[in-house]
Amino acid sequence: MSGVVRVRLDLSYDGTAFSGWAKQAGGRRTVQGEIEDALRTVTRSATTFELTVAGRTDAGVHARGQVAHVDLPREVWAEHRPKLLKRLAGRLPKDVRVWALREAPEGFDARFSAIWRRYAYRVTDNPGGVDPLLRSHVLWHDWPLDVDAMNEAARGLLGEHDFAAYCKRREGATTIRTLQQLSLVRGDDGIITATVRADAFCHNMVRSLIGALLFVGDGHRTPDWPAKVLAAGVRDSAVHVVRPHGLTLEEVGYPADELLAARSVEARNKRTLPSAGCC
Repeated sequence: MSGVVRVRLDLSYDGTAFSGWAKQAGGRRTVQGEIEDALRTVTRSATTFELTVAGRTDAGVHARGQVAHVDLPREVWAEHRPKLLKRLAGRLPKDVRVWALREAPEGFDARFSAIWRRYAYRVTDNPGGVDPLLRSHVLWHDWPLDVDAMNEAARGLLGEHDFAAYCKRREGATTIRTLQQLSLVRGDDGIITATVRADAFCHNMVRSLIGALLFVGDGHRTPDWPAKVLAAGVRDSAVHVVRPHGLTLEEVGYPADELLAARSVEARNKRTLPSAGCC
């Protein structure tokens, strides 16, 4: 019998006062750091149990449906399991909450087993600005936005592509992704919500895509422009990375339990696009 238990955590946080998810040097406040500190304290452990997360969010980005896992010694899990959730609630700061703790099925990896992540980006073009009660979660765009034009542009970005034009490159990392959904709806309150779902995202991808769509929505570019930028395959200075506070990780999807291990292996393979020909 293994000496550790893999535990799945479902959590949410307001990213306003965090320097992102991942622990950083220099004592900056991060979501991972807060949860790991709380977990160490409530289990009275001398060591820190490191979390693995489904999607690392940047500074200022929020999460409603984030997922992580942690490997705990079996005796620690057995002793603390009944009261661990409540004790974490008492120890964690109010801008991060763990909603569920449960033993993960065999083969589960919060990052590599995921088959999609769904984000929402919220923006308003109300000439008066953003409702003060929503200012930390909604971007103000000071030009009127045409949602139909933005949706037309979004359709040209769907599918599997190399999103290098919309990503901040990282050494050794692929920028090939499958964009499964990109659509925008204006609510009765005037707030436009963009839903963005993909198998995975490269750095700054969602915020860059939204930046391009906003340029279409306010008439500065035509609806075919974002797809042309994508096809060019290089960063375009006209594509702005919008501010992080409008972005929320809403949900992470996983396959059936019996497919978790296979998905974890598949996700670790570096992706390439099918060749279009020899020349």
